[in-house]
Amino acid sequence: MVEEKRKKYLLLYLKTGGGHLAPAKAVFNFINRYHSNTSQPELIYGFEKSPEWVKYAIEDGYRILQAKAKWFFEFLYALNKIKIIAHITSSLVSGFVIKYLEETILKDKPDKIVVFHFFLLHPVFKILKKYNLNIPVITVVTDPFTPHPMWFLRKNQKFILFSEKLAHKIRRKHPENIINVFPFILDEKFSSPMLAEEIVQLKKKFGYEQDKKVLLILGGGDGIPHGKEIMKELLNSKMNVQVAIVCGKNEELLKSSERLKNEFHAATLKMYGYVDFIYELLNISDVIITKCGASTIMEILILQKVPIVNDYLWEQEQGNIDYLKEKVLGIYEPKIKKIPTTANDLLSNNNSYSKYRTNIISEKIRNGLKDFVEFILK
Repeated sequence: MVEEKRKKYLLLYLKTGGGHLAPAKAVFNFINRYHSNTSQPELIYGFEKSPEWVKYAIEDGYRILQAKAKWFFEFLYALNKIKIIAHITSSLVSGFVIKYLEETILKDKPDKIVVFHFFLLHPVFKILKKYNLNIPVITVVTDPFTPHPMWFLRKNQKFILFSEKLAHKIRRKHPENIINVFPFILDEKFSSPMLAEEIVQLKKKFGYEQDKKVLLILGGGDGIPHGKEIMKELLNSKMNVQVAIVCGKNEELLKSSERLKNEFHAATLKMYGYVDFIYELLNISDVIITKCGASTIMEILILQKVPIVNDYLWEQEQGNIDYLKEKVLGIYEPKIKKIPTTANDLLSNNNSYSKYRTNIISEKIRNGLKDFVEFILK
């Protein structure tokens, strides 16, 4: 009996923040776990063979501007909303990735291409046109509410969107049959919260006191903006909670946290660098201080925890913060000095905490990973 050839799926991403790689990895892992007998996914990093300075300018530049010069990042974001400039930028970036993508597509001959970053759309469609290839392309718009217009420069795409609110907006300019809406996709483990008895065991494993609530500071792979200032205010307030911070790859923030731990004699403060157990940390936490990236916010809400958002990027994350405020799923507090009072009210006032948690549960947020994978494989 001849074994049926597995269908090949190319999952294309860039590392401008974690919001593009994370869903691509989630899809990759899910296909390999449940559909490896019929399907072969490949994670394709668009800048794999690009010059180092290009990676630095676009990917590291993205992170540096967010941390050090947010106003300039937002200026560039707004500038590229002008259609002609967006086309120019897309063409310029395309020049640094098209050769590698061309080699990959011609070598692998995929059955389908799934794109997780708008900078990769221009070169992919250019390659398909050049070689007259009839390979279906699915564009995954990773921002659920207010994505950049560069996602939609091309008309002949099949879009995956993560909110009906965005779908309603896009339908004004694009036909209904190319728009598909799913719940936000996350790693499979973020499909449901842990059971109470599992959380008890985890607290014991990680060295947390069972009778004290946990306040987690979390900001993605590069740590949270203004993390040092937030930590200082929290420690100075002497709240009766256990505080933990995930600094990601931000070594400066980790060192600052260590100094503050010594300065305030905060024996119970727990500090982490870049970790692979965010799911576990979120489950043992009660309130999470964070920025408003889509993946992080959805992870928090699916696990039925309450977020306090201190920072967000205009306009990219504007929709995320609006969603939290409109649905009363969390608190936006931009003033660092007010964060301890806000957090303490949530953690010490059961009525206040229950209000947000009840709203979160009523929203019935779920992980769309399984439905999404079934859609792209069919």
